Amino acid sequence: MKLRNRSKRPLTLKSLWHYFSIYTLAIMVSTSLLSGCSFKYSFSGASIPPEVKTLFIANFQNDALGPANLGQDFTDRLKEYYQQNSSLDIVDRNGDWSISGSVTNYSVAPIALTAQSAAASNRLTIAINVVFESKKDETKNFTQSFSQFADFPQNQTLSQVETEKINEIFEKLLLDIFNRTAANW
Repeated sequence: MKLRNRSKRPLTLKSLWHYFSIYTLAIMVSTSLLSGCSFKYSFSGASIPPEVKTLFIANFQNDALGPANLGQDFTDRLKEYYQQNSSLDIVDRNGDWSISGSVTNYSVAPIALTAQSAAASNRLTIAINVVFESKKDETKNFTQSFSQFADFPQNQTLSQVETEKINEIFEKLLLDIFNRTAANW
């Protein structure tokens, strides 16, 4: 396609971007009008069926030897994540989707040993067992364990980095669970 330059001014990157944006928008609008399919799309990558409106998240139990509030903290973060990254309403019971589970592992292990057989760094690992149920499509139901870790140098104790590393691990776990449930990954 040849762009017409009626103003006799040289075409700039800005004007080319303007043409591109208009044509892209026109294509998107006509595609959506011509397609009879219905789906939800969000910029988070979620592909939640339109008939799914609500989500129930049960309190995650802490079955590991970690901080006592680990399960409750994870539950709160999971609810926040779905509120920020989906259009689902979080309900107190009987959601179209429900997520429950428990923290099954909280452990620290040395990694990357030095020549003197001392740990050069340590690894904090957290595992979460998740039970996902869909009232709208039972073929989507699953039970799965998700595990993530974060490393920290041997010159720091767990108590010095625990909050930061738990948050880092939670972010990875939340993304894994969200992708498995809402993004079909």
